[in-house]
Amino acid sequence: MAGEKAIFITGGASGIGQAVAKLFAARGWRVGLADVNAAGLAATQAMLPAGMATIHVMDVRDRDQWRDALAAFAAASGGRLDVLFNNAGIAVGGQLAGATDDEIDRIVGINLVGVINGARAAYPLLKATPGATLVNTASAAAIYGSSGLALYAAVKFGVRGLSEALDAEWAAEGIKVRVVMPSFIDTPLLDSNVSGTNRTARDSVRAAGLEFTPVDQAAEEIWNGIQRDKVHILIGKTARRLAFAARWMPGALRKQMRRGAIA
Repeated sequence: MAGEKAIFITGGASGIGQAVAKLFAARGWRVGLADVNAAGLAATQAMLPAGMATIHVMDVRDRDQWRDALAAFAAASGGRLDVLFNNAGIAVGGQLAGATDDEIDRIVGINLVGVINGARAAYPLLKATPGATLVNTASAAAIYGSSGLALYAAVKFGVRGLSEALDAEWAAEGIKVRVVMPSFIDTPLLDSNVSGTNRTARDSVRAAGLEFTPVDQAAEEIWNGIQRDKVHILIGKTARRLAFAARWMPGALRKQMRRGAIA
């Protein structure tokens, strides 16, 4: 319906995307769910109130698929796009020297180029919707780069920089921009293997004694962050500690990272 607020979510088949979809739908929003995982999209849709969500199987690296998916969603939402949640991403850990060409191309294409594609494709709809917000998922790795996460930090720093720049570029048009910088959210991304090892990212986080933030809590913090007038949405104790250290104790933080924080 034209009067309903509307959110389009990439990476909507699982994890933070799924949790955000559930939260916003429960609060009366129309939801567009996008992902490459058709079965996961159908599962998420089944968790939402009947008739509240459309599903869009798409690869965020494909600009034509972005245009087609947003056009289909706009037809269902009455032309509204109150929030674009640019959330699709993959995790790649391990030393840069051991990364394969495919790993580099995939993480840059999905985690950075995909976010840029989404921002460009959604711009006309965001501009036409009063009070609209672009929300991009980065990471605590965008606060300070960690040993063993060079590729991941690089693309997430890119997402952070894009978000900060667009917050300035689009302010005159009434579009807010937020960047989500979580530490370790308990999602399937943590089960991916660290390149060159038989360990998962989840194993590395546990070994470092760091905390996991429940995915539902992350969704609530994203909801609250959209309402506030701050670009950065920090989620989790580790992200907040890292931001404090990067600002006030950069030398000590550099030494810690050289020892290998969670590599």
